[in-house]
Amino acid sequence: MLTALAIRDLVLIEALDLDFAAGLGVLTGETGAGKSILLDALGLALGARADSGLVRQGADMARVTASFDVGADHAARQILHDADMAADAGEAIVIRRQLRSDGGSKAWINDQPVSAALLRDVGSRLVEIHGQHDDRGLLNPRGHRALLDAFGSLDTVGVATAWAAWRDAEAALTEARAHVESDLRDREWLDHSIAELAAIAPESGEEAALAYQRATMQQGEKLTDQLQELSALLGSADGAMAQLRQAARRLDRLAADHDIFGDALAAFDRALIEAGEGEDALAKAADALRFDPDALDRIETRLFDLRALARKHRVEPDALAALLDDLRYRAQLLDQGSANLSALEQQVTQTADRYRKAAATLGKARAKAAARLDTAVAQELAPLKLDAAQFRTVVDPLPEAQWSASGSERVEFEISTNPGAPFAPLTKIASGGELSRFILALKVALAEEGGAGTLIFDEIDRGVGGAVASAIGDRLARLARDKQLLVVTHSPQVAARGDAHWLIAKSHDGTVTRTGVCLLDVGDRREEIARMLSGAAITDEARAQAARLLEGV
Repeated sequence: MLTALAIRDLVLIEALDLDFAAGLGVLTGETGAGKSILLDALGLALGARADSGLVRQGADMARVTASFDVGADHAARQILHDADMAADAGEAIVIRRQLRSDGGSKAWINDQPVSAALLRDVGSRLVEIHGQHDDRGLLNPRGHRALLDAFGSLDTVGVATAWAAWRDAEAALTEARAHVESDLRDREWLDHSIAELAAIAPESGEEAALAYQRATMQQGEKLTDQLQELSALLGSADGAMAQLRQAARRLDRLAADHDIFGDALAAFDRALIEAGEGEDALAKAADALRFDPDALDRIETRLFDLRALARKHRVEPDALAALLDDLRYRAQLLDQGSANLSALEQQVTQTADRYRKAAATLGKARAKAAARLDTAVAQELAPLKLDAAQFRTVVDPLPEAQWSASGSERVEFEISTNPGAPFAPLTKIASGGELSRFILALKVALAEEGGAGTLIFDEIDRGVGGAVASAIGDRLARLARDKQLLVVTHSPQVAARGDAHWLIAKSHDGTVTRTGVCLLDVGDRREEIARMLSGAAITDEARAQAARLLEGV
């Protein structure tokens, strides 16, 4: 509910701070006192179009701040959550709007800047304003179906679930058909590609192994001459190894007679062992690098074929094996395509039938709920001086192209204001007061179903009085048991039913005209209601009648 409203430099209001509570609040004042200014201020906070004419003359900027206390599961909180502006469950929602005299405006929710669209979306969940130019709330046919479902306590989950299953089945069938049609067009290419890949039988990691072998063999070709020279240098009859052995034999004979040569002989023996090991290692390296032109040709042919095939299919060589598996799977699907399509088509038929049955059941329930709603609204019309009018809830089937998760019919509230007159949407009512009374009748019939927690009615009692005004006041009070209502009224009968009463008045200091608002106590309420009864000259009889109205509440 709305808990506070602060206004600065708006039209005739210089500075105004108001606190609100639950229940029925009434705002009264003489004609021209500026009662609409409060609605303009609140409308601005809720996202109404920024009009620079609202800025008080001489001021650079107008400001409005509205605070709301709402539950943790309130729709406005969900909107803020979806916009990554979630607030603590116990934290108030505070809306600020600034309007400059040049027409520019800015808005914040809980001190975070927001767009005008988001502001309107949140505002529409917090407050409904019904009056002369109402274009929201119950007048929007888009919400009528949900209101009827809530009124009838109808379960729409089954229809939504059946709709989702049908859509999923349709999507799967469409995708399968696209694949089959695409594969049929490419079947010749598919068969050729599979045969080509199967012939070469690629293996994962094969390209790297072949490249390494090729590089190693190419290196062997270059090193062969050097290895042969080394072998000749080491292993020929007069090579290094032969001379080293000859030297070691001579040294061995010397060491047999002279101990002084023992260390030298041991060193030569070690050298012979190391040289022999080196000779063996060199032989192994020569074997590994042995150049085989035929083997190199086979390796290069295989490597080039793999790389050419990879370029052709625009994949890496290592991906050729996986590509072959994928193409074989596509071919298998193509072979099974007819059977798969048949199964998916059957799934679509079954889910469509389930949706139709669920939607038909919901449609029948809506028709029954519509009849009950029509009766409930009809009972409210006569006391509100709308006895010549008729109300009906239209539940019409939609073409299949317009079916949705919400069902297969449209719902719209229509009225006929005079006997014999055709039924038309609520927006066709010409009189603002008459429109407000129709909305009041609907709100009473719908009770807590749908809508915002704060309702504002602007001059709902226009053109009526006496028993009709009393009936309006009674219904407003009933509705205010579960919602916060603010009512701009000219009717003393309505004003007397308020839980709180504000007086709106103009004041003049000779140069500046200002609009002020004050909360009335019991004595001041009696005086204001007496003024509403008798006019400018308040009589004792009017005061007595005002007292009776207040006592009769």
